[in-house]
This record gives sequence, structure tokens and C-alpha cells, in this order.
Amino acid sequence: MDKDSLKRLIDVANGKKKAELVIKNGSIVDVCSGKVFKTDLAIAEGYIAGFGEYEGEKEIDIEGKYISPGLMDAHIHIESSYCTPEEFGRMVVPHGTTTVIADPHEIVNVCGINGFHYMQNAAKNTCLSVKYMMPSCVPATSMEDAGCIILAKDMKEDIVSEAVPGLGEFMDYNAIIQNDDIALDKLVLARNHKKIIDGHSPNLFGKDLNAYVCGGIDTDHECSTLEEMEDRLSRGIYVQLRQGSACHNLEALIPGINEFNFRRCLLCSDDRQPKTIFEDGHLEYHLRTLVKAGISPVMAIAMATINVSDCYGLKDRGMIVPGKRADFVIFDDLKDFKVSSVYILGEEVAKDGNYLKELEKYDISGVSDTVHLDNFKKEMLQMCLKSDEVFAIEMIAGGVLSKKTKIKIKRDEKGFFVFDKNIDACKCAVIERHHNTGKVGLGIIKGYGIKSGAIAASVAHDSHNIICVGVNDDEMYMAIENVKENGGGFSLVKDGKVIESLSLPVAGLMSDLSGEEVSKKLLSLHKKAVDELGVNESLEPVMSLTFMSLMVIPELKLTARGLFDIFENKFIDIEAD
Repeated sequence: MDKDSLKRLIDVANGKKKAELVIKNGSIVDVCSGKVFKTDLAIAEGYIAGFGEYEGEKEIDIEGKYISPGLMDAHIHIESSYCTPEEFGRMVVPHGTTTVIADPHEIVNVCGINGFHYMQNAAKNTCLSVKYMMPSCVPATSMEDAGCIILAKDMKEDIVSEAVPGLGEFMDYNAIIQNDDIALDKLVLARNHKKIIDGHSPNLFGKDLNAYVCGGIDTDHECSTLEEMEDRLSRGIYVQLRQGSACHNLEALIPGINEFNFRRCLLCSDDRQPKTIFEDGHLEYHLRTLVKAGISPVMAIAMATINVSDCYGLKDRGMIVPGKRADFVIFDDLKDFKVSSVYILGEEVAKDGNYLKELEKYDISGVSDTVHLDNFKKEMLQMCLKSDEVFAIEMIAGGVLSKKTKIKIKRDEKGFFVFDKNIDACKCAVIERHHNTGKVGLGIIKGYGIKSGAIAASVAHDSHNIICVGVNDDEMYMAIENVKENGGGFSLVKDGKVIESLSLPVAGLMSDLSGEEVSKKLLSLHKKAVDELGVNESLEPVMSLTFMSLMVIPELKLTARGLFDIFENKFIDIEAD
């Protein structure tokens, strides 16, 4: 803000000049004092001039509806919506979201710092305020094969910027606990520039958790139990209550919220697909859930506004007070939280569920053509085993955790794995797709339920190599080739034919289609995966699969290098004997 704008804001505040906009007869949700009071709201220069009796060049009577600070998602990966930042903004702003804290580590794992800059530039074409954290773990651990390796020296130029609040989720907690120099260099860089550091520490307790927090960790979105929540709150960690498309932790953690610790609780999605946004909304879903469980509306809204601004140092927003950004949402009530209008910097940007801004997309050519499989052959999918007893990845519905399970499978006379519909076990392959290394990891998944065909994806957190499951090598290979031909995406194959696919040309992670088109494709993928391929309907058929290669989420995962036991922190043989 320049001096002339500040002068005008002050003149409007003290009544010397008319406001540009006055919202009349509204009930302000005061997250500072915990009250709701009826008044008028004056806006000038994109900021809140004050509340009270004001005249405006434009006046809007909202007839007693509620004025809340704009909602802020404390942690989200835009790439996991399978839409570009511009399209993501178009989808969530009508739901009252005005700011998101985004970690673009998905695309940075594929495209490096170039991917980070693409996301920043694309976000300029949406009115949604996107604050990008600098990804901390690219790759997630040193034992993965990502498209790039980001060291402290690579992130220094960007992380010092005021536009970057801090360091994204530090998933490799073992590296911190073991005093790994590469990890410590990143932590020291962030700490020396007084940047926040996001955490990621599922199932970490006791002295190991103490050591991890000593690294400078400020937040954690991986709490799934009250014990984890309480452990982190007691160590000064902001707990991000997550409710996304794949992980549903909010309801389980609500009993842990009280009138004292709620200021250390934030709301987040982590991952949110278009289908979830269109059906359930965005953060207003969290608010409805909290209020239904007995949390006061003002307390719930605080978790999605002032708490987030306090945590991430965004002093210009998060509350309806003079001098702050005029980012606010008008709710019909404080129970169902139906959104009437959304304002960002004093401009109405959404009304009655419709995004009012013109959509323009940033050029994607610099982050396309990222699937490289020249050295991959179908024969690499063959799995020769020494025993019928193997360790399998058992998928767990409702999240992205997995179990290490010993099962008995079927082999042919040469020892090769043979799919059997009567045994809950299917082959899974992860193929390195960034550098043509020809690396292929093979494993067995239990609980996915596939009975025929194959599914392949270029989305496989966080290194995003190709992941594929299927009942035979021919159809698995066909699905993988289809993903390659599409420049990335998802592919379903049955009876030797591609029955559905979604192209993701942006780094093999995001579509260039609209959110509605992506949602329609995903719904078709999900339906055919369940109805035609037999995938377990209690799982999220696509997103659940994409997390089976993430080796920082317990317990057993598969990468292009093989089967990895998170608790043992090492690769293991698949044979259990």
C-alpha cells in the first residue's frame, strides 16, 4: 500500500470520506473477542476501514447475514486436485476460501524449482491468495527416485522471499532425528530467516518426537489419534485438523479440542479432489462438522482464519478489523455455513456458488513431457518368487496408512506370481519415469480388491513414478503405455482395452481441463474401477493407490527400488521365509 492509499483508508475510517463499499446490516464474526455483533462494514482501497455507521459509494444490505473473515486452508497440495492453480482457485473461492497455504512438493519432485515457479506464476491468474511453502523433502527421502533433488542451496533464493512463508512439510523425520547434514542445512536456512517449518510425523512419539520438534517444527497435519494430537499440542506444535479426499481425521480429533488449546488448532484439507469440492465444499464442510459436534461457530471459524494467520505470520488478514485485507465471506447462517458471497481485497469475487472473475491460464509447456519410459520393457513386470509366503502391503480404508502383512500367494511351476481371484492379493509395480533408469519395484497389495484388468497412474506420492496394479502383465503393460502416450495421468484397462483414462499433461500430475471435466472423468474412473475391475469400494480407488509408494507413511510401501519397511527404515525382501 502506498501513502496515498493509506491516507484515503484513514480518511474513510474516520468518516471524512465515503467508503468505496459498505456492507449494511451484517453480523460480524469477531474471532478476536469471540463475539458476534451487528453493524455495518466499510471498505476502502481493498482494506477494512472500520465498522459502525458509514456511508459508501456503493451500499449492500445483507439483511442480518454473517460476515466472517475469509477462510484459510492451513495445508494443501493443489496438485492433488488434479487441476492447475487457476482452476483450483475457481473451484474453492465460491466456498468461502480466500487464502491457502500450499506445499507444491508434488510438482517440485517432478520438475524441480522450475515447477515451483510455474505454480507461483499460475497462481497469479486466480484471485485466491496462494502462499507457497518451499518444499523441504525433494525427494521425500534419500532412498527415493524423484525427478529432481533439492538441496538448501537450491532453495535459498526463493525461501528468503516475503512471498514464501516457510519450509514445507518435513516428511523425512528420520533424517532430522539422525542429524543428517542435508536435512539440517535446510532447517538452519529456514530458522535463520525466521521461517515457519511444517511437520509430518505420523506415529512418532517420545524422545524421537522431542528430537524432531527440536529441528524447528511448527505444525503437523498427520495426527490421526487423540494421543498424537495431545503429544504435539503439549510440545507447542500447531495441529492441523485434516479432512481431505483421502484422509479423514477431523471427527476423530474434535474431542481433543478445548477452550484453551483451540488457538493452536488449524483446519486443513491436505488433498482435495474436484468431486469432494463439488459435493461437500471446502472448509465450510469442516465448519459444519465442528459445529455439529458442539464446537461454537466462532471457535470453529477462528481455526480457519485468525489461527492460520497467526501461525504463518500473515498479519494482514484473518480477522474483521480495521486495517486488514477486506477478505471476507458472507454466510447465510452459522450452522450450515451456506456461502452467499465472497470478497477478496474488497471485490466481490463469488456469489451464490459462482466464480465471478475471468479465467486465464498460464502456459504449461515448461512443465509438460515428463513421462520417460524408454528403457522399460514388459518383461520387467515378471515377479519370480522363492516362496509362497510373502510380505504384502495391506491397504487401510479411510486414509493412506498401510500394514505389513504376511500372506500366502500362488506361483506357477517356474516360481512366477500368478493372480488368483480367490486370494486377496494383486501385483503392484512402481516404474521410475523421470530419468529412463529402467528401475522397477515389484510387490503385492492386499485389500485393493481388483479382480480383473489393470490400473496405472503417473501420480504416486511423492516421487511420482508410475504405479500400476493388475491381474496380468499384458494388461498392466497396456495401462502403463497408455499413461505414457497421454503424457501422464490415469488409465484403466480390461480385456485388452483401455476402458477409461484421464490425461494429466502438467508434470503428469494436473489436467488442463476444467474442474467439472476432471471431476466427471474421475467419477467414471472410480465407478469403472469398482464396477468393472472389482476394486474395494470402501477405498478411494485412485487416490488411495497413489499413496502406496509414499515411504514416509507407515507401515509398508513400494518404490522403484523395492519394498520399504518404514518402521525398520530399510528395504526388505518380499519373501517372508
